[in-house]
Amino acid sequence: MNDNISKLLGLEDVIVKNVEEINRELHISIELPRRLHGCPSCGTATDRVHDYRLQKVRDCSSFGKRVYLHLRKRRYVCPECGKRFYEKNSFLPRYYHVTQRLILNVIAGFRETVSATHIARENNISVSTAFRYFDLVSYGRCRLPEVLSIDEFKGNACKEKYQCILTDAEHHRILDILPSRKSADLVKFFLRFPRNERLRVKYVVIDMSTLFRNVAEVCFPNAVIVSDRFHVVRQASWALENVRKEEQKRLSSDWRRYCKHSRYLLHKKPEDLKPEEKEKLLIILGLSTRIQHAYELKNDFLEIMNSEDSATAKKRLADWIYNAENAALPEFEACTKALHNWSSSILNSFDCPYSNGYTEGCNNKTKVIKRVCFGVRKFARLRNRILHCAA
Repeated sequence: MNDNISKLLGLEDVIVKNVEEINRELHISIELPRRLHGCPSCGTATDRVHDYRLQKVRDCSSFGKRVYLHLRKRRYVCPECGKRFYEKNSFLPRYYHVTQRLILNVIAGFRETVSATHIARENNISVSTAFRYFDLVSYGRCRLPEVLSIDEFKGNACKEKYQCILTDAEHHRILDILPSRKSADLVKFFLRFPRNERLRVKYVVIDMSTLFRNVAEVCFPNAVIVSDRFHVVRQASWALENVRKEEQKRLSSDWRRYCKHSRYLLHKKPEDLKPEEKEKLLIILGLSTRIQHAYELKNDFLEIMNSEDSATAKKRLADWIYNAENAALPEFEACTKALHNWSSSILNSFDCPYSNGYTEGCNNKTKVIKRVCFGVRKFARLRNRILHCAA
């Protein structure tokens, strides 16, 4: 019977003396078998008991009840040097009043997108204690991959509004989280790596950020800079939205409301539209020739992004920019200017199969973590949480 209870508890070589339920709490009295121990001072083997001490230990909850272990610990005495020491066990760390598996359970809980308060409540400890256990986790410096993705996210940690995330876009893993997105800090971080390691980076995938492009050019001279396609397409979508907003100002309140609530139809692929959605779209396009022209430009741009290679895309992109510049749509000026400035990295995306998709997914998960935690003020803790969730 005792062996079955020991197996149920998951504790090795433990003698269960008593199990008692008090106020929906399980109190289990245990002790270890008497055995030879080496003296930590002189190494003499002894099983001579000096005295006993009773220690209350918090364990993982079982069967929906809190569990406390009442361990009757022996203190052995060395017959040679007189050194007194406690017997060894495999489940209770030194100076702790909780079991090792409870600590591991708390640390494992931080992998989930839940708050520290929830983790502490589940493990019958305080929030500060849960954080103290999690702070035992430490992640060292990463190695630079062949395909490096750089992006920013709003972390609001350590007096910095934005933090920076580095990922391996090829193998889909987070490399590191940096405390700020400032170019000086990024350059300082990357220059810590040996030059031969930085030269092995083949691609740097970024959004259309001049800051990240300048950092990549300085730190990774051999790398091809690739613009993420989602951020490229967004330029044409923004221009279409600006046209719609300007045009609907001229409409009556009813038509303005109709146009605003149906704006998603303008950004949906034509082949994905349902019959009733096509009818609504025709109504919107019939309200303004400017909206119709902008919608056609946006669809033409989507066709360009489906080009097979950079050579084909280069010619088609040049024709599109010419048409957009001569379309009498001022809202497309910012779009065409951005395409001119980023033409080389945009064309590189047609020959490179990598994107910032995984990085953006990590940013979305970070937003969930921040929301359930009501923000994480300490950067070191935010960094550890993100890396731990992705490990």
